[in-house]
Amino acid sequence: MSTPLVSTAWLAERLTGRMNDANVVVLDATMPMVGVTPPVDCRACYGQRHIPGAGFFDIEELSDHSTGLPHSLPTAEAFAESMAALGVGDQMTIVVYEQAGVYSAPRAWWMLRTFGAERVYLLDGGLQAWVAAGLPVEAGAVQRARASFAARLQAGAVEDFAGIERAIAGHEQILDARSAGRFAGTLPEPRAGLRSGHMPGATSVPFVELAAGGRMKTAEELRAYFAAKGVDLEKPIVTSCGSGVTAAVVSLGLELAGARSVRLYDGSWAEYASRPGAVIEGEG
Repeated sequence: MSTPLVSTAWLAERLTGRMNDANVVVLDATMPMVGVTPPVDCRACYGQRHIPGAGFFDIEELSDHSTGLPHSLPTAEAFAESMAALGVGDQMTIVVYEQAGVYSAPRAWWMLRTFGAERVYLLDGGLQAWVAAGLPVEAGAVQRARASFAARLQAGAVEDFAGIERAIAGHEQILDARSAGRFAGTLPEPRAGLRSGHMPGATSVPFVELAAGGRMKTAEELRAYFAAKGVDLEKPIVTSCGSGVTAAVVSLGLELAGARSVRLYDGSWAEYASRPGAVIEGEG
């Protein structure tokens, strides 16, 4: 398939319809939005209602907590073990979704792709669209049989601090998924101790502007949006956000729009703004 999105009808046919494909694995990748209090217990919500057979892809649990940064990519070995335990194996078709909106499931899509999974898709509209279509749900935890997942970090998918400094110096395109207020330095960062503002030369692309009604906008709408922002889809692009989660929404939008070369700055603003000497424009 040429698109990273699949419809509820496509998935239903493979889970409950005539195809009944055991090689399709579904993962709920919902996580609570940062700064929202009290935080939503997304795992509990999953336990109450999820797509039949879906496992829970816990982005927080699957992150590397040794870096001191939120939501850092784990090692390939750790990710392979986690996927094997979830029953996600090599050559499986993986469909990720979230319970409402477009926020964290693209991060799961990006993580799986970055570690070499070849057939990874996002359910267009997520659980809300599934329920609206009158399709079945179930409750309780799901335990799939252990699988074998050979994680291989894909070259060129991830940007680090040294790389973002080179991108800034080289005037590469850097798209920032945070809110316009945080980008401009007029609103504070939700994480204590971080300055707001943006990297030199970055472009503000709030992730919420890439979706509507709980779905990603169409490829045509996204191309028009990026064009209006002055983004050249033919040239290399780095995506960033607060902690590397919503940068993946922008990465997904760029793929839908046909961008040729996209890297995600995994440390994102949580790392950049904490580095002594990092140049910040519009600092608040």
